[in-house]
Amino acid sequence: MGGVLTAASALADPSLGEVSLTDQDFGRIVALVRQHSGIALSDSKRDLVYGRLRRRLRALRLGSFAAYVAVLEGPDGAEEQVRMINAITTNLTGFFREPHHFDHLAQSILPKLPRGQRRLRIWSAGCSSGEEPYTIAMTLRSAMPDLDSWDARILATDIDTDMVAHGEAGRYAADRASAIPPHLRRAHTQAVGSQVEMGAELKSLISFLPLNLLQAWPMRGPFDAIFCRNVVIYFDKPTQRILFDRFAEMLCPGGHLFVGHSETLYRVSERFQHLGRTIYRKLR
Repeated sequence: MGGVLTAASALADPSLGEVSLTDQDFGRIVALVRQHSGIALSDSKRDLVYGRLRRRLRALRLGSFAAYVAVLEGPDGAEEQVRMINAITTNLTGFFREPHHFDHLAQSILPKLPRGQRRLRIWSAGCSSGEEPYTIAMTLRSAMPDLDSWDARILATDIDTDMVAHGEAGRYAADRASAIPPHLRRAHTQAVGSQVEMGAELKSLISFLPLNLLQAWPMRGPFDAIFCRNVVIYFDKPTQRILFDRFAEMLCPGGHLFVGHSETLYRVSERFQHLGRTIYRKLR
């Protein structure tokens, strides 16, 4: 997912010299991150924030975090707010990560789609650098031989604009593509130097879009399935309730929601039935 945080501290660039991050400056940064992304930063993330944002101080030739906060809160701070969110988020993803989700999609969802309307919509919410939506696309191509006769689209969104651009380009280091089953890698990718590029038949299914999940959503849906994996764990419970309710409104009747291995809707939403292994079906 794009927009998730790791517990490890980032190493600061020693050429910047010592720059202190005061409680006041950290508090303002925490508030701005929460306001613009919904991510709740605890004190345990202070070293990570310090290390990641020192790089932004250097890029902007600023001598203090107070000056950086002033930029963020200034009249032209919108662009830097995006760069701040990009800087402090870590994108953990991979092809066919949690493969049972894609097995369920292929074996239990796609065969039951209404053949009359031939319409299919899937949303990868928090797509990071694009491995998830490309995995979905490969699953569709493999499970539905007649896919080209369908009105099928995959929406891939992430708050991190750099990751969205990476996903749209569709090129990955060869070692990252090693998780793709060999027959799918042969069918849907091509080597480009030391990289692997996703094929046109995959790219044609996917639309990449920068999107903050806590702001307005331009799409109307409905979606047959939503993948939002390893995203909501970084939100507090009230924010999770709002988000899951919005997902329910975006899903078709009986539509499916896939969440991350450490996430749950237990005592958060009553609008879904748990099918096991972090797979949920919309009830209402």
